[in-house]
Amino acid sequence: MPAEPSASPAQAYLQAARQIQERVEATQLEAIQECARLCGEAILQGGLVHMFGAGHSRMALEEMFPRYGSFPGFHPIVELSVTFHNQVVGMNGQRQAMAIERTEGLGRVILRNFEFGPHDLMWVVSTSGAGALVVDVALEAKRLGMPVIALISAAHCEVCEPGHSSGKKLPEVADLVLDNGAVPGDAMVRVPGLRYPVGPGSTLGNTLIINAVKCEVARILTEGGQPPYVLTHAHSVGAEHSREVFDLAYDDYRRRVRRL
Repeated sequence: MPAEPSASPAQAYLQAARQIQERVEATQLEAIQECARLCGEAILQGGLVHMFGAGHSRMALEEMFPRYGSFPGFHPIVELSVTFHNQVVGMNGQRQAMAIERTEGLGRVILRNFEFGPHDLMWVVSTSGAGALVVDVALEAKRLGMPVIALISAAHCEVCEPGHSSGKKLPEVADLVLDNGAVPGDAMVRVPGLRYPVGPGSTLGNTLIINAVKCEVARILTEGGQPPYVLTHAHSVGAEHSREVFDLAYDDYRRRVRRL
């Protein structure tokens, strides 16, 4: 649904952002519940939910853990070579990062660094769902016997060519696919006189889905007799208990990941 003709670019972006929330709520609730079930069951059994994302998808991993309102059980796998964006040019620049993302075989090399368990699963975040690296990670996770969850933009994925020699994109590898509701190309706002759209929306959809899943997993763990240690601000529980629960959460995370 296009923005109102009289809307300013800022208003147009906010209207498009509301449309993403409406799309996620209208179409993704069942997938969110299933994703939470898979994650909750894995964590209850002592497994880990490994999360991988390249480029700006890294933000979704950090949204899951560690931050306020989050808890152990999720293991973000972040490769600086494909996520360290603030250099832009020069050493560790964007051109190198984008080239590395197209390097097939790197996914297996990355996952070779970890000892995965029988109850683990892999969650791959990629708006395009088509890059060589993310498909590589998903294929290797499947080879290792892990269920794979994908968080993509279905509309953007549809217009992207596969970057992997298998010809596959994430939806063809994953056991469960979530759609962040972003438009093809991600940018949502047209400015009069400017050829290029601005204002990406995938971060919004990713954040909505990540936190919706997180809330459901908290319920599943609590009902399963394993209420999580949640990183909680002093405003909610007092300064002393906030410090205590942070230490408990970090110690719990250390215990869960030490086998890796």
